[in-house]
Amino acid sequence: MRRTILFVTALAVGVSSLACSSMGFVKKRLPPPTQTRDGVVFRFQAPSARVVQLAGNWPENNWLAGQAQTGTFLVGEMKDEDGDGTWTRTQPLPAGRYQYKFVIDRVNWKEDPNNPNRTDDGYGGFNSLIDVR
Repeated sequence: MRRTILFVTALAVGVSSLACSSMGFVKKRLPPPTQTRDGVVFRFQAPSARVVQLAGNWPENNWLAGQAQTGTFLVGEMKDEDGDGTWTRTQPLPAGRYQYKFVIDRVNWKEDPNNPNRTDDGYGGFNSLIDVR
């Protein structure tokens, strides 16, 4: 009886651990955008992404429309220097309130899961908000 209880308990712990890890319940929390002397540091977790871009409503970016002026499709390109799936970009921004999203592999637009400040994007979703001082 005692062995059966221990076995069932061990099995339950093993199954729940496996289920939680494979379903991604434990996710790495990143800080919201952080103001530094070089600009605002944006971070986004996307381990399987090939390209991540920061899109926003400041003039140099203009929701990635800045690519027409620069001749590149990598406006707002973020970097994952160490390959851990955390993409970062330091964006110089003057004081003001800005809306932004992250664009994964040029097609998937996502609000910032680490920033609770958001506003309606007019398309049934949300844009993230940041106030730069």
